[in-house]
Amino acid sequence: MNRLTMKTKITALIFFIVGFSLLLAGIIIISNFIDSQEEELKKRALLTAQTIAEDAEIKSNITGTAEEKDKIRSRVEKLRIIHHAEYIVVMDMNHIRLSHPISSLVGKESAGRDEGQAFAELTYTTKAKGEVGTVIRAFVPIMNAEHQQVGVVLAGYLLPTFFEMIWDMRVEILVAGAISLFFGGWGAWLLASKMKKQMFNLEPHEIAQLVQERTETFNAMHEGIIAIDKEQRITVFNDKAKTMMGVSGDVIGRQISDVVPDTRLPEILDLKQPVFNKELTVRNSNILSNRIPIKVNEEIIGAVAIFQDRTEAKKLAEELTGVKAFVSALRVQNHEHMNKLHTIAGLLQLGNPKKALEYVFQTTEEQEELTQFLSKNIRSESLSGLLLSKVSRAKELGIHLQIDRNSRLHSFPEPLDEHDFVIIIGNLIENAFDSFKDKEVEKKNIYISIEQEEGLLSILVEDNGCGIRDTILPYIFTKGYTTKSSVDHGIGLFLIKEIVEKANGTIQVESDLGKGTTFIVTI
Repeated sequence: MNRLTMKTKITALIFFIVGFSLLLAGIIIISNFIDSQEEELKKRALLTAQTIAEDAEIKSNITGTAEEKDKIRSRVEKLRIIHHAEYIVVMDMNHIRLSHPISSLVGKESAGRDEGQAFAELTYTTKAKGEVGTVIRAFVPIMNAEHQQVGVVLAGYLLPTFFEMIWDMRVEILVAGAISLFFGGWGAWLLASKMKKQMFNLEPHEIAQLVQERTETFNAMHEGIIAIDKEQRITVFNDKAKTMMGVSGDVIGRQISDVVPDTRLPEILDLKQPVFNKELTVRNSNILSNRIPIKVNEEIIGAVAIFQDRTEAKKLAEELTGVKAFVSALRVQNHEHMNKLHTIAGLLQLGNPKKALEYVFQTTEEQEELTQFLSKNIRSESLSGLLLSKVSRAKELGIHLQIDRNSRLHSFPEPLDEHDFVIIIGNLIENAFDSFKDKEVEKKNIYISIEQEEGLLSILVEDNGCGIRDTILPYIFTKGYTTKSSVDHGIGLFLIKEIVEKANGTIQVESDLGKGTTFIVTI
């Protein structure tokens, strides 16, 4: 079935509204006109009746002989024609009609129900419905020279009907209706054209289809999407976002602060610039958020947030981190064991089996002591594995990596987890390794301490490497900033800063150029 276009619908609607309005207005105007006509006819009827009642010939003949009374009829007829009355009736005090439009009623007594007061010297008008239609009648007493009533005059005027008035005004009605409909239709066409242009020349059913497709597209996406207008009212809130935020029902049009208070989406309206890859904690959920202002013609009309639940991603990252740490540890351990085997083999070839046995016992005791310490004091297999691999890596690089034996870590402070601590400690140790690349030191030392008390956790990583120049200290936590030539640097310290800020912690850096650097993370 072919759909009517929006222009046709709006034009037809405006035509109907204008036509219906004209009809209502016409009914009201004509009703008022009928009322005014009625008032005018009452005045005319009274004037005509008073004129007849004051006529000297009628006054003298009404009390005269039969011949004189017969003259009244012809006299009244002339006056009726002059005043354009429907009829004029003259009656004496005995209610006998002396004039009447119907000849057979002349000379007969009148029995009208509304004429009694007229014989008591009262002047008034009435409205009566007869065979010819509704008539306005005026009653005026006839008084003689001695101010005595001698009769009554009744003047009647026919009130035009509703349709008679419409017919009389047909030309005016047609002209007014035609002009109103013409300009109404023209205005409707212009309005419809402008509206359609503003809606990109789309018909309403096409817009409805686009809205439905857009809604289903948003709901089908794996990412959560929330959009607000400049008044902070929600315009988009897809199903994934509802699941992640624990929201149900229709929230479109509501204030974002009433639905999800901690999205930090409204601040984009003030910043007027996007914020990418920001970790946020929303309703105890850790999400990765991209928040972008919505611009139309360079004017910000809202903001949109696209975010992902990091639970699965973090599990995958932890798995990958564990695998990489395990592979790295195996590689280092393999290299270390080969060196140890070569040492033992050399001692045996030199004929020092006792020295070789002492070396085996010493190496085994050191490894077992470190493993037991990490298992007992660091309640995280991933973090213990990381530290164990870093110790082996340090030996391979000729660096003495010492872990304070008073270190303790029994639980992770909210909202951090195992993965966050792997990133912090792993990157701090790698930076310490890098500090020895451009410096020759007789003894390369790295000292690590992890202390945890009630409500406080601190991590210290200290090295005696090349140190950091004072001029670049303010920039070391900036994303992408690095003094190294490799393209995969400039992200580690930035990630540490992001994690520490998420936990409302602090980072303290103390560095002496050529002597070493100390990082202290406090949460």
